[in-house]
Amino acid sequence: MPEFELARRIKDLPPYLFAGIDRKIAEAKKRGVDIISLGIGDPDQPTPKFIIKALAEAAKDPSTHQYPSYQGSMDFREAAGEFMARRFGAALDPATEIITLIGSKEGIAHFPLAFINPGDLAICCSPGYPVGKTAVGFAGGEVYEAKLTKSGKWLPDLRKIPDDVAHRAKLIYLCYPSNPTGATATSEFFSELVSWAHKTRTIIMTDCAYSEIYYDEAEKPLSIFETPGAKDVAIEFHSLSKTFNMTGWRIGWAAGNDQLIAGLGKVKTNVDSGAFNAIQRAGAIALRSDFKSVEKMRRIYKRRRSLAMQGIKQIGAKAAKPKAGFFVWAEIPEGFDSDAAFADFCIEKAGVVVTPGSGFGEAGTGYFRIALTVDLDRMETAFSRIEKALASR
Repeated sequence: MPEFELARRIKDLPPYLFAGIDRKIAEAKKRGVDIISLGIGDPDQPTPKFIIKALAEAAKDPSTHQYPSYQGSMDFREAAGEFMARRFGAALDPATEIITLIGSKEGIAHFPLAFINPGDLAICCSPGYPVGKTAVGFAGGEVYEAKLTKSGKWLPDLRKIPDDVAHRAKLIYLCYPSNPTGATATSEFFSELVSWAHKTRTIIMTDCAYSEIYYDEAEKPLSIFETPGAKDVAIEFHSLSKTFNMTGWRIGWAAGNDQLIAGLGKVKTNVDSGAFNAIQRAGAIALRSDFKSVEKMRRIYKRRRSLAMQGIKQIGAKAAKPKAGFFVWAEIPEGFDSDAAFADFCIEKAGVVVTPGSGFGEAGTGYFRIALTVDLDRMETAFSRIEKALASR
């Protein structure tokens, strides 16, 4: 039987963070362990019934069974544009400045292929969602990691990016509200970032998938398009996955500069055939809804956040209360050599999955992330198990 060698872009790629976690979960389950996963951020609440009903009705329409438009249906793009205007005051042309995605992850993964040549440089944040960095590598680009810190409120310090890096970089990839830290970007930071991008001629690629998961009306997350001049240099990725508990549906959009949208669209015409029309129709109805279901979901996450902050303290860890998103980013308890060792301990001794911070980049070393995607009883049980395991260590 012949042996086949993987391409270097795959062979040199570290295992995807959550794939490794899945293997450890499977091994523990084989041993009969009752696993409580605070690892992957997959909402446990169901998709609202009115969206499911809209999909069922749309799926009965034979016109939705054919190939969709590569750019996405105009109805969905118009709904996305209406949402952007209503929520952020951002004026975007659905015809040229919005494109439908098969989930925001797909768009983030494909975008660098449109603008990164082999040897080009991109700036990615550490800690940060790993897909952006991986996508740059797939395009043959190099990555400069902008280290984020607790003291810097988990925002990149643009002044610390060397001039040669800033002027060489083709794009900078950021995620706010942040996965994994829960930090949000301020209007002052976005203004500084847009001015910096104009000066350095750098594309801003920002991930806004968690924009509707927040805890205080006075601190609602921002879109970069609330910043004057942003549309000249930026593309922003949005998703219905977290807002409406639609992770398995795979539907989202990108918005921004028409040249950047066109570049992403050209990639997509060659690698996928668009999102199922029935899902786009249901997604448009979701975006035009009164968002009462989203408000209810926020209240659930707020109660879970309170319990999680108590649990973090209970196990001797430290964390700042997240402003948005459904993750808590915490420093590992004393007595562990690494965040990976702590994560392994939690699975092996407590049957609890937490995500090691180093999986989000070197600057995440010494931290761990938990997701607020289990009910209060299970979360309380998880922290009690970890506390008991630590006590008997």
